[in-house]
Amino acid sequence: MRVLAFIFCIVFLCPAASAQKTGPALNHIALHVQDLKRSTEFYRQVVQLDTIPEPFRDGKHTWFTLGAGGQLHLISGAGPMTHNKNTHLCFSTPSLDSFIQNLTRLAVPYEDWNGKKNSVTTRVDKVRQIYFQDPDNYWIEVNDDFKR
Repeated sequence: MRVLAFIFCIVFLCPAASAQKTGPALNHIALHVQDLKRSTEFYRQVVQLDTIPEPFRDGKHTWFTLGAGGQLHLISGAGPMTHNKNTHLCFSTPSLDSFIQNLTRLAVPYEDWNGKKNSVTTRVDKVRQIYFQDPDNYWIEVNDDFKR
């Protein structure tokens, strides 16, 4: 009887305990940045991410939540960099038009995939997307493929 009660608890009352992990899950993405303060403000104001406590408290890190998708860690100390657009971070928003209005208000240039300024790419699946760069030239895609 105890075994049945235990199984009942595991299967019905504690579903997380009975769920089996099928593979790795994203924990965080780390970006090496030149100016931590500038990059932190960019990701707060432009990308609109929320900071979370970081354990080092050494003035060399900023951590942001990415919701259930993990975290973004900014780490100071980088030198000048260039990056290919194919290597990018991607965020989804419920309103790409509102996001673009914020970019315009903050004078952050954006472009479509082909590089046409102030333009939006519409993929074959009808998802709309834009690209822009952060202060360290990392490429960021924002699209309207928002599923929450």
